[in-house]
This record gives sequence, C-alpha cells and structure tokens, in this order.
Amino acid sequence: MRKFSLLLFLSSFSLFGQNSARTCELLSKINSLIQHEHFQPKPVDDSLSVYVFDTFIDALDENRNLFTKLEYEKLRKHRLNIDNYILQNECSFMNDFASMYQFALERKKATILKIKAETLEYNGKDTVRFSKNKFPFELESNDFERVWKKRMKFDILEDISKLSSNLDSLKQNFSKLESLAKAKIFENTLCKINTILESKNGIGSSLQNDFLNIFCTYFDPHTNYFSQDARSSFMSSLSTSGLSIGLNVSLNEKDEIIIDEIVPGGPAARSKKFEKNDVILKVSNTKGDDYLVACAPLDKIGELIFSDANEEIQLTIQKKNGNVLEVILKKQVMKATANAVSSFIVEKGIKTGYISIPNFYSDFDGFSIQGCTNDVYKEIVKLQKDNIQGLVIDLRDNGGGSMEEAIKLAGLFIDYGPLSVVVNSRNKQTVLKDYTRGSAYYGPIIIMINGNSASASEFFAGAMQDYNRAIIVGSTSLGKASMQTFLPLDNNQQDFIKLTLEKFYRVTGDSNQIKGIVPDIAFPILLDSIISRESSYKTALKYNQIHSKARFYPFRKDYYPKIIEQSDSRTKNNVVFTEISATNKEINKLYADSKEPLVITFENVFNDVHEIDTLWKKVKKIAATETKCIISNNSSDAEQLKTEDYLQEINAFKMKELKTNSYLEEAVDILNDINNYGK
Repeated sequence: MRKFSLLLFLSSFSLFGQNSARTCELLSKINSLIQHEHFQPKPVDDSLSVYVFDTFIDALDENRNLFTKLEYEKLRKHRLNIDNYILQNECSFMNDFASMYQFALERKKATILKIKAETLEYNGKDTVRFSKNKFPFELESNDFERVWKKRMKFDILEDISKLSSNLDSLKQNFSKLESLAKAKIFENTLCKINTILESKNGIGSSLQNDFLNIFCTYFDPHTNYFSQDARSSFMSSLSTSGLSIGLNVSLNEKDEIIIDEIVPGGPAARSKKFEKNDVILKVSNTKGDDYLVACAPLDKIGELIFSDANEEIQLTIQKKNGNVLEVILKKQVMKATANAVSSFIVEKGIKTGYISIPNFYSDFDGFSIQGCTNDVYKEIVKLQKDNIQGLVIDLRDNGGGSMEEAIKLAGLFIDYGPLSVVVNSRNKQTVLKDYTRGSAYYGPIIIMINGNSASASEFFAGAMQDYNRAIIVGSTSLGKASMQTFLPLDNNQQDFIKLTLEKFYRVTGDSNQIKGIVPDIAFPILLDSIISRESSYKTALKYNQIHSKARFYPFRKDYYPKIIEQSDSRTKNNVVFTEISATNKEINKLYADSKEPLVITFENVFNDVHEIDTLWKKVKKIAATETKCIISNNSSDAEQLKTEDYLQEINAFKMKELKTNSYLEEAVDILNDINNYGK
C-alpha cells in the first residue's frame, strides 16, 4: 500500500504542479483586489487560515467517511499556515490536498466495487448515527468497508422506502425492488467518484476553483470567485428572455435534481409526463451530449436544461413508483412565467390591485428598456383603469437582483427624495435619491415579505417603510444589506470576482444587515423558522448604524396603531393562521430534536423516511385552503387572454394560487381598514 500511495502522490504532484503557479497568480490577484476594493477587507492571518482550511476540508469530506484520522492530521499541519503560503506566493501546499483526495477517492472506489459484488444482508446488526454537528475524523484504514457497507445499505433501503407509503406493498416486492435500488445506488456512487477522478482538467483544477471561492467567502458570504462561464450563467438567471422547458427544479438532500413545479402551458406540462418530486436521472441533447445527473457537474446539467443553445432535450425521469421514463421536450419562449411581474384584481370589500415581483430583473447588457420597474409601471396603469382602491405588492421569495431597478421602483411610489445611504470601504457616504418628480400611484400600499425576501427586495421595502409609504406585512426578511459587482481579475476577463463593494443603510441611518426588514404587522409564516437567513453565515457583515445626514419627509402614520391592532385581532382569531402557528411548532420540534441512532432494517428506515408524512399533509392542507377573496384579471389582461391559449393556462394556475393565499386575504383586509379609518 505504501508503494501505491507514493506513486499516486507523485502522479498527483505532477498533475497539480502545473496548476500551482496559476493558483498563486489568481490568489494574488484576488487578494489584491479584495484588499483595495472590498467594503471591509480583513487581514490575511491565522483566522483566514482556520476558516479556509476547515471549510475546504468540509467540502472534501463533509460526512467524515473519506479520510482517516491520520490522513486528516497530515493535512491539518496546513491549518495555521495558509495565510503564510498566500503571502509568500507559495501554493505547493495544494499538492497535499490533491494527492490525499485522489488517494481517498481511489480507496473509496475500490471499497464500493468490493461491496457491490457482495450480497447485502439487512438483518439489523448495523446502526447509523445522525448529528447536527460535524462528526470528528476518527476512522482507521480498516474501517472503510464497514462504514461504506452501512451507508450503501441505508441508501438502498431509503430509496425503496420513498417509492410508496404502503409498507406491506413494498415488503411483498422487496427482493425485486432491492435489486433495482442496489444497482441504481452503486451506479450513482461510482459515477460520482469516476467523474471527479476522470475530470477533464484534473482534480487539481477542480480543487483550485473550490479553494479560490472559499478564500473569497472568508471576507463575506457574497464575495465569490467566478469563471467566465459561471458569470454568464449567473447574469442570465436574472433575465426574463430565452427558451424554457417549463420546469422549476431544485436539489434535494441527496443532491438529486427533483421537479418543484410544472409551469402551466409549458412543454413539460403539455407532455403530461411530469409530476412534482419526479427525479431527473439523465439529461441529453441532440448534439450527443449525455449526462447522468448523479455524477455530472451541475453547470453542465444546467446548461443543457436552461441554455438557449439546446432547443430540444431529452430528460430521463424516475417516477414515485420507480418507473423510468424518457421524455423529449422542445423549448419555447416562456417570458411571462419566470421573473416577469404579473397583476390581478382581488375583491373582498374593496377592489384591490395585486402585483407579484418574483425578481428585480434587468437588462444588464443595456440593449432594451426591459426591467421589472417598467413592467410594474405597466401593470399599475392597467390596474388603475379598473379603479383599484389599494395595492398589494408581493415580494415574498424575491431574492433581489438589480439594485438600480429597486431604486427606480421606489421612485414610482415616492414623489422625490433620498432612498438610502451607501457607504464604501473608505467610509464615504453617498445618498441614493429618487430624482423623478411625481408618482405612478398615490393610494394605500401593502408590501408582503418573508424570510426569503433579500437584498434589492429589502432595499425597496425599507425605503417604503421609512417613508411610511407602505405597511410591511409578513415575517422578517433575510437581512442582506450589501451591494456586489462583477470585477475582472485582469484584462483577459476570464476570471472574475463578485465583490462586495458597499453596504447600504436606510435613510434613518439604520441597517437591514442581519436585522432584516421587520414587518409592521407580523403574520405566522409556514416554515419560517427553518429559512436560512444572513445571520446563519459565519462571515456575514455585522449589523451597525450610521449617522445619516439625509433629509426626508415621511408620510403620516398616526393611523398605524389602530390598523395594526385590528389586524392582530383578526390574525389571532383566524383559523388558518392558528393552524400555521401550531404546525410551525411541530416543524420546529422536529428540526430541533436530535435523532437517535437508527438500526438499519427496512421497517426502521421506512418509518424514518415517512416520519414527516402526516406533518406535510397538514402543510399541504393549509396551503390549499381557499379564502373569501374573489380573484380576477384586470380588464386589459382579460381582453388579451381571449386569444392566447398558452397564457390562459398560466393565468388559471396563478389565480388558483392566489385564491388559497391567506396572507393576501389579510393584506386586503388591512387595506379595507385603511380606507375605513376615520369614517
């Protein structure tokens, strides 16, 4: 084994050696740019070393089943020295990580292949442990077969358990299902290992990119390293144009791509082959590119699914019952379904306008006037033709986007004046103002936010709250009050940093950073406590206040206490909100309690998988409860929909969602109270 290890080390040294100088060059450029331009640069010292080392090790061996304790200790010698290496322009230390990582992966592959050839017994002699904290590095070299055999058994039984909630039915077909699940789990595991080992640019290149990004996040979680391709992908995610297959997807806890939503009227919906929670196993195009999701890089998968360059793709999906289907989809333009704003009329007592803004999108390249502000303005014009008596702006789950759009949007509702104070690394204050006289809408406004409302959303909501121009309702927002921009590392423009240059403050001098936008009226929001906010990041910028010299003239708010009192009274007696509060307590308990060790039997794993079934049924029931609101289109959209079959499908879907939106109903009730105040 020593001979094999030495040969592998020498091979990896050669493999990474060519990247060592490049890594140092990039690190030097990144550090120089950060130290000169970052809002709050930190010294390159032992604190940086510890953070980078620990985060890097976690990325390589998060579950503590790849490296032995001895191997970890060998790497740990670098834990307090990375700062010195960087300052001395010496990056050969990465050879240790590359060689150790490759050796550990080769060992894992050999172990998995050995276990694959065996007949697995599910007799309950093995136990798995769960922990919210990181396990220590405690494995010896002879532990891996035992550890990975347990892991594979658990994964196989978990895969079978997810096929059905009927335990008896699964037991009757266990032998067949176990054979299929075993083949799938081993194939996926080996495929992931081989993808790393056979990487086109080598392990060294992959580790370099990860290391550079981790180095950047030490300064704050939103400063990141990007290659040219990654930058293009990021920027395009804020665009409303382009082709789509009409699927919204996400990663589950096993890094599988699952279907979150089938967009009505899209290619996927029309195929009638997809359901929520289907697993995408493989993605192919007509050019011969073919990727197994389990082991291909996510950027390659994303490129095939979302890039306009691949107009026709084939998805291989696995249904809940285990069946595998291949579906060919031809992309189409679905401009109105992703980031674009939409509006509706909501009636309950008064006629209210509702506008949803999923993202502060913009035309970053400057080729058109397209942007969310322009689209919101158009919706306001349409709604005012129908004589609305109030407006609800929905910023829930709006993760931000273009800050310029957020400034312009505030200008639609605030006549004139300062909106925010921006501070740079030299402590220079710049007041951001709305220079446009007049407003697009003068009536009462409610803004809905939640824990996923971030950045530009918080900027806009904060400005509206400071001017008392809108009542903010929902739950406290994410808490990100920093501004980033893309900067190239050199004239070649192949490597970029998304760098935090400034921090924005409210015109009052207060900050949203960490604190978030605190709503004027709080609603109980489903799953609110398990949303990761800015405060969960180790390197997040701190909350503080500044002395603001900005002079502004807010609207009156003497009626707020009465309006808040009326809403709180309704909320306490609202059956749906009461159920939400009770369900949240169950969810919080489930996530807070430590799980006991689990004996690996099929029944135990099945029960573990389906433990939350009843709870999620409650969540779905709450989400499906209809309100007393009447939802309709504004007259302009209603006329257009008569000739647009595709838009009719999308429209019906959105109206159904609004009909079950209890938060919207309470927002309308608040507008009723405002209109009736003083009568």
